[in-house]
Amino acid sequence: MNAVAPPESHGAAEVLRTYQAWPGKNKFCLGGRLIFGPDVGSLFFTLFLMLAPAVVFCVFIARKLMDEFSGNWGISILVVFIVFTVYVLVLLLLTSGRDPGIIPRNTRPPAPENLGANVEPGPGQTASLPRTKDVVVNGVTMKVKYCETCMLYRPPRSSHCSICNNCVERFDHHCPWLGQCIGLRNYRFFFMFVFSATLLCLYGHGFCWVYIRKIMDSEKTSIWKAMRKTPASIALIVYSFLALWFVGGLSVFHPYLICVNQSTYEKFRYHYSRHTNPFNKGIVKNFMEVFCSSIPKSKINFRAKLQKKSVMPP
Repeated sequence: MNAVAPPESHGAAEVLRTYQAWPGKNKFCLGGRLIFGPDVGSLFFTLFLMLAPAVVFCVFIARKLMDEFSGNWGISILVVFIVFTVYVLVLLLLTSGRDPGIIPRNTRPPAPENLGANVEPGPGQTASLPRTKDVVVNGVTMKVKYCETCMLYRPPRSSHCSICNNCVERFDHHCPWLGQCIGLRNYRFFFMFVFSATLLCLYGHGFCWVYIRKIMDSEKTSIWKAMRKTPASIALIVYSFLALWFVGGLSVFHPYLICVNQSTYEKFRYHYSRHTNPFNKGIVKNFMEVFCSSIPKSKINFRAKLQKKSVMPP
């Protein structure tokens, strides 16, 4: 996985792909088809935190439960767990390996005459290129900031991620566990991943207790003696309990944000009231906007070919 790959040669001129000349800090894979954040190494740690307990559950719990249940009930416990784990891993990849909604950069600052008259100069800014300008969203006047790195006025709900060095549409937050920004194009998959991981933890946690109960019934012993006979169950119970505090908390917090149509960044940065949040359309429409609307196409074709002279500095 490299941020920059060798340029392609076409005759005398060298041609670069857009991802090879991209000024952000992203890491690309499969010729620009997958895009990750600069801290993509944390993604492999997250994969380990998911796969290690999954293997322990399959080997020491689900395999033993296959003998405890008659018919196909025993094997169905293992099959459902494996299928559900693969589903969560796919959501993980869809969240961390796609463009979160990166806004294309400008090659030069915007023309001052196109900025409008209702602007507010900021410190260190000239009157011709103010730090903010006013835009109207659903009848509410909002200020959008100028990004000196991307040389553009950020659209409403956008922010510049200092880790990835990109402006991202409907920026929610940068997730260090996934090594990627969460924005307009991957927020749906992020929530589905968190919610599904919560259900997976509950599934494994519950069947660990079922296995302990089976030991108690078969050997006519106490719960403490049964727990000592299956240390893998105890380890998974403690692990899943701790994990539930994290993913379970997010599974409760983000539905609230969807209900009021706010991002995590907006929740802690701005203080919308019910009458001033121009994006709140009501609970039903807010949920439909996140889960039922089509995901917009990426504004950047990272595999597009560019002439080397057009992307290299003078």
